Amino acid sequence: MSAVPARPDVAAAGRDARTLDLLHGDLDAPDLLARAIGDLFRGRIALVSSFGTESAVLLHLAASIDRHLPVIFLDTGKLFEETHAYRQTLIARLGLTDVRVIRPDPARLGVADPDGRLWRHDPDRCCAIRKVSPLAAALAPFAAWITGRKRFQGGARAALPAFEAEASGRIKVNPLAGWNFERIEAYFDAHDLPRHPLEADGFLSVGCLTCTAPVDAGGDRRSGRWAGHGKTECGIHLPALGVEQE
Repeated sequence: MSAVPARPDVAAAGRDARTLDLLHGDLDAPDLLARAIGDLFRGRIALVSSFGTESAVLLHLAASIDRHLPVIFLDTGKLFEETHAYRQTLIARLGLTDVRVIRPDPARLGVADPDGRLWRHDPDRCCAIRKVSPLAAALAPFAAWITGRKRFQGGARAALPAFEAEASGRIKVNPLAGWNFERIEAYFDAHDLPRHPLEADGFLSVGCLTCTAPVDAGGDRRSGRWAGHGKTECGIHLPALGVEQE
């Protein structure tokens, strides 16, 4: 009789995240990242990046600590060519040595989205197949992962802690949680970081080309994502301990 896999101890993961947040959550992003990468989760942590419009800041901070840190990039099969080009630009500029390109399961796509139009009528399921499931598999070897979410982005992110727990028992680290838009911009300027090619055309938050539009003047930076669908997140952060975190 085969052994039954142990279920994750969700309550313990939550306690661990709260403890980590109390002990280290007040650290500024460079120090918090250094603590997470070099001490708390040494050899057991990855950074997940969309290589979107603000991604260069977190990637630069992480590369300053460890250029060999695993970086996971989800290639959904529907990304802008400009995003692929930007990824290569940042890899070269920052000297990243372990960027892992993760793709959805072709067999599953063949059944669930044979004509590639699932996004039109069920964007949540499209995201689940193209993003959520592939990322879950890619993160399986790690105890923690780093995100680029920030409180100023609004919604449930307004209360985003530096450390949070997933139902899997894995810890998410949000080093930029307390940074505002002005500080992000200042970091770009201070380190002369390249911008995503589409930003100049009004694409202020970039995802799949099918579900991303330019933002109207004065609009929320994420308002161009899934416009008209009543959807604001792809789901890779949902749920966290049964509570939507984005």
